[in-house]
Amino acid sequence: MSRLVFLGSPDAAVPSLRALVEAGHEVALVVSQPDRRRGRGAATVPSPVKQAALELGLDSTDRLDDALGARAELGIVVAYGRIVPQRVLDELPMLNVHFSLLPRWRGAAPVERAILAGDVETGVCIMRLEAGLDTGPVLACRRVAVDDQRRESAATLTARLAALGAQLLVETLAGGAGALGPGEAQKGEPTYAAKLEPEDFRLDWSRDAASLERVVRLDRAWTTFRGQRLRILRAHAEAEGAQVVPGTLEDEAVVTGSGRLVLEEVQPEGRRPMAAADWRRGVRPEPGERLGASTGAGGGDR
Repeated sequence: MSRLVFLGSPDAAVPSLRALVEAGHEVALVVSQPDRRRGRGAATVPSPVKQAALELGLDSTDRLDDALGARAELGIVVAYGRIVPQRVLDELPMLNVHFSLLPRWRGAAPVERAILAGDVETGVCIMRLEAGLDTGPVLACRRVAVDDQRRESAATLTARLAALGAQLLVETLAGGAGALGPGEAQKGEPTYAAKLEPEDFRLDWSRDAASLERVVRLDRAWTTFRGQRLRILRAHAEAEGAQVVPGTLEDEAVVTGSGRLVLEEVQPEGRRPMAAADWRRGVRPEPGERLGASTGAGGGDR
């Protein structure tokens, strides 16, 4: 068993931390993002990883340099959220659990980018961390199918990959840190998973319905109606649609650049999630009224 430092922040990193402890590794220190305000209250709360560390009785910090004084053999990085500089890696070698099949989708949002691209499979790789963006040699990978038939969401896929990554990490470290090989150089053409910005989740009704359905699967899709934001929580694409202006409401469906997006669950601004049919009955859209149109435009938001 090995003496480790663990670097991570979101829920997706928690399974790996718990798996390492359960496997008998000594986690000398957990490094996570500083406590932040989450929600409307003024109080700060710890990251999910720090909260798990507290529950497990592990020491934690938000200062990366503290990792260098932990006398660890190896650092483990899972969605830490910050670049680890070369000066740290020179003193403490690290492994990274990355949620893609490297070199495809290097970067901050590999799960979301895989869904947006319509990838039929993705996976998890354990790699040696380098100062470059997910460029290190790979020690192990495991593949999974993306469940397009059930319109698998980013949250569900991330949870599956987090569990798989935790299992693969424990297997990779079964012989201890000293038994790890150098890994193999990544092969193939790299693609990059840039961080998604709020505007990336806005539904552009001129696009085809299938691509808009994939945006909805990222769990943060939105549009506007009568000048207010409307989140689209669940929806599915239909191939056929009327030849009218994209964004036009037809029952619970929205006309797109190609096909229709059938709304299943929505959340109006300042309200709770509801069935799309209930929302439509409440707002009573006029004939030809559109989602995402400019306020005051004919047939649009007003």
